[in-house]
Amino acid sequence: MLALRSFAFNLCFYAVTTVLAVAGLPMLVSGRSVLRLARAWGRITLWLLRVVAGIQVEFRGLDNIPPGPLLVAAKHQSALETLALCTVLPDFAYILKKELLLIPLIGWYLSRSGMVAIDRSKGTRAMSLMNAAAGDAIRQGRQLIIFPEGTRRPVGAPPAYKQGLSHLYTALQVPCQPVALNTGLFWARNSLVRRPGNAVIEFLPAIPPGLPRQEFQALVQERLETASNALVQGGLEGLAAAGHAVPADEAAAAAGPRR
Repeated sequence: MLALRSFAFNLCFYAVTTVLAVAGLPMLVSGRSVLRLARAWGRITLWLLRVVAGIQVEFRGLDNIPPGPLLVAAKHQSALETLALCTVLPDFAYILKKELLLIPLIGWYLSRSGMVAIDRSKGTRAMSLMNAAAGDAIRQGRQLIIFPEGTRRPVGAPPAYKQGLSHLYTALQVPCQPVALNTGLFWARNSLVRRPGNAVIEFLPAIPPGLPRQEFQALVQERLETASNALVQGGLEGLAAAGHAVPADEAAAAAGPRR
């Protein structure tokens, strides 16, 4: 049953993605239209997850989101949060690798919608170029989303936070919104399996601007790891209660101590 539901969701998801990517080409005339298309894609995906895969995505702490420009620092375990965050943030922009702009069709949408691309080939200049592009997005009043570990990490993996987040926090001087989650339990990276259950994305209280850089780095990591660990533990208990097996190595990693 799990394999069948996962197959059905994946088939529907990639079919919808292809149709939207092709049918939405006229929207490339406007960055705002592209953002609306992305929100529609995210909402359809959440609906497919609930109806086809049996995954209910729950947002918590939405009242913690302050108005105006914002730096959003999200834990990254899955493709799920990439799609889900754009459904609740009104004027979002992602920080992403420049290589993603080269993907046919998808890259066009990313470029047109004002995403902030990092060109790692620029070496030490990459950070200053990122700060400049991020500053433009913030001046437009956007919510700038960054994954502080740089890539998706398996549930239970030791934290591997980069310095890019603290650089942006210091340069932009706007509140930082930590976002904890347990999505990797249900839509794991590099896996076609979609486990039914309650995936939680929690917006924690925002951190005001002005903290010393290293103090901020330690604070945001501590908040994200503590809250995400608690959500993962709750997710594991929910999966077990529903009789959905989690591989032993993954369960052990998720339940074990993390530093």
